[in-house]
Amino acid sequence: MTLAASADLFAVLVFSAVGRSSHAEGVDAFGVVTTAAPFLLGLVIGWLVGRAWRAPLRLPVGVAVWVGVVAVGLGVRTAFTHRLPLTFVVVAAVSLAVFLLGWRALTHLIARSRPAR
Repeated sequence: MTLAASADLFAVLVFSAVGRSSHAEGVDAFGVVTTAAPFLLGLVIGWLVGRAWRAPLRLPVGVAVWVGVVAVGLGVRTAFTHRLPLTFVVVAAVSLAVFLLGWRALTHLIARSRPAR
């Protein structure tokens, strides 16, 4: 569970760092955490709603985490910025899906490719 939570945390922080970098904003620790904060709140909520600690590697759990991150993250961001461009919604949702679901899919592929003992 700890590794899965760390992987999700890392995914959200990478998403935020890449976003800041692509918009020519500083990629310093404070800036990344500030940008990531709404999405990190969504991560916690997604883990709680999806009960991710029970089976964090399962894809349906990953989807619950992803939905939490996207819905809460975009909602909180909108509440503070009072705008939500459709392009940002699409890029954020797709990027976060790749990061949060991607590592889970890779884990399943690796586990399946190993011979049974």
